[in-house]
Amino acid sequence: MKIERRSGAGAATPAHASSNRTNDENSTSAIDSPQEILAPAILTDAELAALDIPVRPSLLGEWFKSGDYGIIYGRRGLGKSWLAMAIARALAEARNCGPWQCQTARRVIFADGEMSLDDFRDRVHALSERDGDMLTLSHQTVFDRKRKALCLSDLAQQNELTKLCEERKVDVLILDNSACLFRDVAENDADDFRDKIEGWFLDLRRRGIAVILVLHAGRNGAIRGTSKREDAAFWILRLDEASGRDNGDGARFITRFAKNRNSPNDPPPLDWHFKPDGDKIVITYREADSMMIFRQWIEDGLNTCSELAEEMGLSKGTVSKLAKRGEREGWLTIKGRKYIVNEP
Repeated sequence: MKIERRSGAGAATPAHASSNRTNDENSTSAIDSPQEILAPAILTDAELAALDIPVRPSLLGEWFKSGDYGIIYGRRGLGKSWLAMAIARALAEARNCGPWQCQTARRVIFADGEMSLDDFRDRVHALSERDGDMLTLSHQTVFDRKRKALCLSDLAQQNELTKLCEERKVDVLILDNSACLFRDVAENDADDFRDKIEGWFLDLRRRGIAVILVLHAGRNGAIRGTSKREDAAFWILRLDEASGRDNGDGARFITRFAKNRNSPNDPPPLDWHFKPDGDKIVITYREADSMMIFRQWIEDGLNTCSELAEEMGLSKGTVSKLAKRGEREGWLTIKGRKYIVNEP
């Protein structure tokens, strides 16, 4: 196959002819471009300082802002979808989600890749307090109406959804969940995520569209699959099991921030209860017990006072007191500098 180079007014030159040119000529032709892309974007200090950059408005609390890419993750069955949809309804209806304030109604698309359509509709209704600006995209309606699978790793579907978001002035796109919606992406392959998804999320951010991606945790409690998905996230919200977990149609879980770029301090860990009340869901919350969070971090692999103090934002003295309390309660052993959770 012949490789052609462009020169002059765009005439094609056979590859073999380039051997007759000098190095200087080749260098000049390589940097001559009919359409400059990068040069207009290079700014001096003064030009950068003079830019009128809009402040990204907060969407929910201090931690979720316009254009963010955020992650909600946890073990299967804990309540990730409940929380994601509660956030969606709060944004669409301009009301608070727990202690997190929402000042302005936002248009939301909630894309579901897993639930049956009747369960999906029931959840939307159960969490609704009034009409809001929320749109839904279910894998089932895509199949029923077009006989196609909803697969957002497909470039054509990405482009169509981006166009729909812009046309309908969508502020937030919630994707529940990665394993179902991105079927052609190898979960453990960082390059696959970069090549098929990361660029799309970045394009949405440039357009001011925030993305929430719901992910599964593995058996060790960490996000399942490649950590590449975490790199560009502005915030990561983790769900853990709470004592007295709901065994009915609702959910009970603890949330805590594993990453938070937007607010100066992490919001406190919260103990949530989504409780059925007729055909509605009543949401209650409270600040989580620090001992519960302390134990969870040890089970996740942090086993020294220094590690736990840094992760929990506590003094070493406070962590030491928690450890001694855990030892008195019988579930913790202090062995030198290490904390070990006793086998049941």
